Amino acid sequence: MQFTSVNVEARKNLNMRAGDTVKVYQKITEKGKTRLQVFEGLVLSRKHGTEEGATFTVRRVANGFGVEKIYPLYSPMIDKIEVVKRSKLGQSKLYHIRKTALKQISKRMKMMFVNFGTSAEEAKLEAAKPVEPEVVEEAVAEEISTETPAEEKTEEAPATETPAVETEENK
Repeated sequence: MQFTSVNVEARKNLNMRAGDTVKVYQKITEKGKTRLQVFEGLVLSRKHGTEEGATFTVRRVANGFGVEKIYPLYSPMIDKIEVVKRSKLGQSKLYHIRKTALKQISKRMKMMFVNFGTSAEEAKLEAAKPVEPEVVEEAVAEEISTETPAEEKTEEAPATETPAVETEENK
């Protein structure tokens, strides 16, 4: 006798581990219609083995933000789970990837400040200062008022001429 629409034996034999890249096909119901939404990412952890309350955590980066979802292994809202890529790891939990991503982002930010002529120490001091909303609004207003419309920019630009080529006749 089956109490759920999920094929429990197939989910038990999935053999999904931390470090694998998976596609999770989740059923989404909107306005009476059901559609499938795919969430592809790295499995950070798998908890509680194959028992009834088993869960797994999937992480992916979407639009520059890390997104993590925790799925119940036997949820009827999951249509299917595909293992896209396997990896060999010596760890069962990959929570350190969160910190690694933060380190990479901070490294990129430091490089951006260095490229703009600001030292890393000045950037840290500037980032540590509390920013008041009024100051931000004033700065944005100043940027908007100093910009010139595109029409004025084209009128002010000098007409491009072909460079004069020196020939024997001109000398």
